[in-house]
Parts: sequence; structure tokens; C-alpha cells
Amino acid sequence: MDEICFASAVELRDALAARELSAREVVQAHLDRIERVNPAVNAVVTLVPEKALAAAKAADELAASGAPLPPLHGLPVAHKDTHDTAGIRTTYGSPLFADHVPERDELIVARMRAAGVITLGKTNVPEWAAGSHTFNPVFGLTRNPYDLSRSAGGSSGGAAAALACGLHPLADGSDMGGSLRNPASFNNVVGFRPSPGRVPSPDARLGWATLSVQGPMARSVEDVALLLSAVAGPDPRSPISLAEPGAVFARPLARDLAGARVAWSPDLGGAVPVEPEVRAAVEASAKVFEELGCLVERDCPDFSGADEAFRTLRAWQFEVQFGPLLGSGALKETIRWNTEEGRRLTGPDLGRAEVLRTELFRRVHEFFTRYDFLVLPVSQVPPFDASLEYPAEVDGVPMETYLDWMRSAYFVSVTGCPALAVPAGFSPAGLPIGVQIVGPHLADFAVLQAGHAFEGATGFGRRRPVTD
Repeated sequence: MDEICFASAVELRDALAARELSAREVVQAHLDRIERVNPAVNAVVTLVPEKALAAAKAADELAASGAPLPPLHGLPVAHKDTHDTAGIRTTYGSPLFADHVPERDELIVARMRAAGVITLGKTNVPEWAAGSHTFNPVFGLTRNPYDLSRSAGGSSGGAAAALACGLHPLADGSDMGGSLRNPASFNNVVGFRPSPGRVPSPDARLGWATLSVQGPMARSVEDVALLLSAVAGPDPRSPISLAEPGAVFARPLARDLAGARVAWSPDLGGAVPVEPEVRAAVEASAKVFEELGCLVERDCPDFSGADEAFRTLRAWQFEVQFGPLLGSGALKETIRWNTEEGRRLTGPDLGRAEVLRTELFRRVHEFFTRYDFLVLPVSQVPPFDASLEYPAEVDGVPMETYLDWMRSAYFVSVTGCPALAVPAGFSPAGLPIGVQIVGPHLADFAVLQAGHAFEGATGFGRRRPVTD
């Protein structure tokens, strides 16, 4: 059964389409593994086995009928607990919503189900997905399967840990400051922050905002592309929705990278402190691209203004979302602080942030006239002690807020560029470390191609945790 649970989504899709496996076999194998492995990591927090097995039975009947099968037919998934699922509890990690059951799926879930995904349940998140360490007062802490004393990252920490443990082959997530990328790095899986509008969010309160995106996670770049092909594509209810159909990501990813121009930096041009193990992984990754025939240089855009722009725009969005809840007494301190920061902003503060972001976009655009890809650390630290809310320091530099240690991820968020987190090795203590491959504006498919080539040359993602 574990062979089923660690098969790739593409392999499972093909076996299900050929009727070499039934959806019931696949779902039951994953339910059995969740029962055995999940108590140690606490990645899947709401489970609906009866619904899943009923959906698997319907999927097998569809296959037996000879009707055309949807592209993700029979693949089991537990959805991120900030993504609304019709008839299945969705708590957002908040005690205010501990018993909340939405009436409808939000778009990313609806598209996955329409593509044939079978819902197993929900994966754990930080309270309201705030912070890159997954714990909340409803379900508690998610642990890193490579070392149970360490953080699984966040906010898609439950999703990443579940993937690493073989609890399901695909996962949906979201990313404002690194929430698809940081947990992917911490759990030796793949997380993709697509271009804003690639996966529309028509229910977003700030429909024009582009800091937060939704996207795919998996154990391989090929599987990430498969899921993206199902969830990407336009929606007229989103003003930033991109017109390109998701089907473009179903194309083969193989590409000869010889001659591609790759820049790399272990510390974003000296802008952020980075632990030595992470620096070493980024430098080794640059050498992999050299071996693939790329023209590699140590270089980086000027990220001046990225920190102020991100913090200002994030605080503004927090005030919009959480301002009405400030008096409830049910928000964790970091969310209250971030929301109060937003409440103190002025119009000129927001105007300055938008100007800084525009200037950064133009510098990054100019940078990518000289390079095809940029390779950076995902996280500035390896997985940290799970008893901490966030790292107190990075490479000897104190971290004053819960955001400081995530700059290597959220500086990239501000640019609007697509960014892929891929496994890049392990620390001397055996902890996973990822790198992010960043591409030019809207170059999502090219970034996936680069990640696919890197993954094939290294094989780091094939190393699994010892979970039972």
C-alpha cells in the first residue's frame, strides 16, 4: 500500500486511467496511511473517510462506464484549512470558526473536484494562515516529518508535511510571504507561487490585490504542473485573472537548459542574513545549473524598498481582513499587532509602498533582460525548533518580529514574479533545505521547466522521511 502512497500523481493518474488501480484502492491506501502516520505529525486535521470512499466508488463507476475521465480522476487530496470546502469543516485555524462548515467550495477546490480529485479532509494551518509556522488553538502543532522536534513551516505546513509523509499526492496552498514555498523547503517537497491572477480568487475581499496567491504543491515539479493545469485559468469574477488557460501547464516540461542565463545569490545581494547551511545549498545549486550547461553568474536585483512595500501592503490587507475582529479577543498576538500596524497607516504610507513596489518591478524587469532565471534561498534558516513561534535570530542577527526571518521569500512576493521552491539538499543534521527558482513576469511555465531539469539532475526530492 505504501507504494501507492508514494507513487507520483502522474503515475497514479495513468494507473487509474488504465484501470490497473481502482479509486477505492487508492483512497483506502491513503486513509490507512493517514491513520498510521498522521498522529505523529498532525498534518491532516479533519478527515471525511465516508465521503471519500463514496466519491471513490462513484469514480470507479465512471471509469467502468467507459466515459471520458477528468484529468485528476481518482486522486485523493486533503485541502488547506483556509480554503472553503462545501459540507466539510473549515476553521481557518481560528477558535472563532472551530465548527464552521461552508455551504460551497471556493474556486480552487471547485476546480480540483471538477477535475476528478477526491477530498479526504483538510490540512493544518497557522491561525488565519498568519506566520510560517503551523500551529493554532483549534488543532495544535504540525511537526516536521524529518525531525518531529522541528517546524513544518507554514502557512501550508500541514499540506507540505502530508505530502512528505505520503498522506496524499497533491495539495492546494496559498502564499503571501512564502506560505507555499517555506513549507515546501522545510519538508523536501515542491511548492509553486504562480503569477498573481494565474489561479484566480474571485472571493478575495481585495480583488485587485496581488500579494497573496493560491497555487499547487506536490512531491515533484511534474505533479505541481499537473495540478496547476487543473486550477489555473481565467475567471471573469476576478479583475486580475489571467486569460491563459490552465491546459498550457499540461505540456511536457522537458527542456535543454544549455545556454540559459542563470543568476544566483545566497543572501539576495546582501539584503538578508542567511544561515551557513542554506548558503551552502544555494551555492551547490548554482553548480548544478552550470553542469546543466547554463551560463551562471553570481548576481541579484536591487531589492531596495521591498521590505517596506511588503510590510505596508500586508498590514493594510490585515486591517481589511481582521480589523472587524480586533475586539473579539480571539486573535493571536502577532495578528493583532499586524492589524494594528495597518490601522495606523495613512494614505501617503500606502502611496509610498505602491511607488516602491513599482520601482522594484522595473528594476527586476531590467534584471531579467540579462538573465532567464534567478536562484535564491527559499528560507533563511533550516527547519527551526517547533517550540518557538519564529526564529529568534538568523546567522547571529536578531529577528524583531515574526516576519523578519521570511524576507528571502517575501521580497520575491513583492515583485509579482513566479517562484518555485524545489528540494536542494539537507543540512548536516539531516534537515531539508530548498532553493527557489524565480523567473520573469508571467514566465510560469519556464520556471517549472527549470525546476524540472534541476530536480532531475539532483534527485534530492526522492529522499523520504522515516515515518513508521
